[in-house]
Amino acid sequence: MTSKSAPDDAIPEDAIRPDSWSSGRMSVTRTGETGPPVDADPRRWWGLVIIALAQLMVVLDATIVNIALPSAQTDLHMSDGNRQWVITAYTLAFGGLLLLGGRIADLVGRKRTFIFGLIGFAAASALGGAATGSGMLFGARALQGVFAAVLAPSALSLLTTTFTDPKERGKAFGIYGALAGSGSAIGFIVGGLLTEYLDWRWCLYVNVPIAVVAVFGAFALLHDRPGHSGARLDVPGVLLGCGGLVAIVYGFSEAEPRGWSDPLVLGLILGGVALLVTFVWWQTRSPSPLLPLHIVKDRNRAGCFLTMGLAVIGMFGLFLFMTYYLQVILGYSPVKTGLAFLPLTVAIIIGSTQISARLLTHVAPRVLMVPGMVLAAGGMLILTQMTVNSDYTTEILPALLLMGLGMGLTFMPVFSTATAGVAPQDAGVTSATVNTSQQVGGSIGTALLNTIATTSGATYIAAHLHNPAQRALVTREGVVHGYTVAIWCAVGIMLLAGLVAGLMVTAKAPKHGAPAEAAVPESVA
Repeated sequence: MTSKSAPDDAIPEDAIRPDSWSSGRMSVTRTGETGPPVDADPRRWWGLVIIALAQLMVVLDATIVNIALPSAQTDLHMSDGNRQWVITAYTLAFGGLLLLGGRIADLVGRKRTFIFGLIGFAAASALGGAATGSGMLFGARALQGVFAAVLAPSALSLLTTTFTDPKERGKAFGIYGALAGSGSAIGFIVGGLLTEYLDWRWCLYVNVPIAVVAVFGAFALLHDRPGHSGARLDVPGVLLGCGGLVAIVYGFSEAEPRGWSDPLVLGLILGGVALLVTFVWWQTRSPSPLLPLHIVKDRNRAGCFLTMGLAVIGMFGLFLFMTYYLQVILGYSPVKTGLAFLPLTVAIIIGSTQISARLLTHVAPRVLMVPGMVLAAGGMLILTQMTVNSDYTTEILPALLLMGLGMGLTFMPVFSTATAGVAPQDAGVTSATVNTSQQVGGSIGTALLNTIATTSGATYIAAHLHNPAQRALVTREGVVHGYTVAIWCAVGIMLLAGLVAGLMVTAKAPKHGAPAEAAVPESVA
């Protein structure tokens, strides 16, 4: 047998067997051994701690700022229409540049980009914590997203190349995935504690010491081969794809003060769509496409990408509304607000690990995904009935539990199905595309639903404010009315996601003993 990718150490051909492929590299073990490869790094589990720490930091930042947002809005005098940019600037830059980040890691080496991403993320976090105005905070959040887009794929690649033994890799991915699943819960609680007992700025400053520890650990514990000089960057693809997404999201946000028929709003949205269409055209001609179109031409993968994007549109909007509802309308403290979100996250984890993971080998993915979206839509439907005096235990909690279970039922089969059966050279870009659809969906959902909520609320207040003495009550009622209108829209989007899953995802149940290897989400809540 002649190996096309022989290891550096000379091992007789009859004493090796292929064990697994990882990023084009064959790992080998001596015949008869069941342990890790002979060249395995003895400090690889400490390396996992560093990689997991970086992953936790990226996941935390998707939720920790949600709890701090009401305080930051008051401190920096943000308008209701602009506040969503604290969330959107991060998710948009993260999702829009995630595929490019993977290419950069291939070009210059994963360890280098991992460390560069950590340092940049920490610097952007410090800049955001020191923000003196809303524009400075928005810019810092966008920078965080840029460096997260470099950090996340290099972390996942380092994990893959560090653990080449199948059994060890399974354990390592399990730990990594658990952090992705629990990171949102940790973010809500830590965000509440820091906001209440220190200051909202510490929700950003907290990343600095985490990054410092991770950088020193990376220098000492992580190893990587040099980058591939043949890798090329699709700069026009980045400009077209990212520009189109920014234009659409900005158009949605400008619809709140200007109205949907305003020429600027229509120009931004139509221009963004045109840029994305041009992006697709360019990907068919680029010598090194950012997103090889054969990845999305597969019916099941395309269905999974679309289902994920639609599902997250509703979920990210909910996070924004419920944070303000609990803190501003019901008067919860930041810590109490963080704890109020815990049942949602726990339900997502249970739905994903205890229900979907157990059933996916027995039933087709859409048998889980369609009911999951219907359950999530049912939970949101309950929230459309909330008022300024709703009780958390009887009216909010059941909705959060239903939403969490529905999302958990959907997420696991989406990641598993989207990454099943892909060629080794396409595994990274496929996994990044699922995560991109997640982040882009969050960006669009936050901007679109926030605009719907604020415009609906303003219309309600203008129509019902007859007695100035009742201004406070009518304003609160108007705010909640805006939330419920936006949540009605989210219900429709969730049901559309279920319809897409039912019609497009036609994959059968994975065979016993050979389950599809799932990509690890950047965040699941």
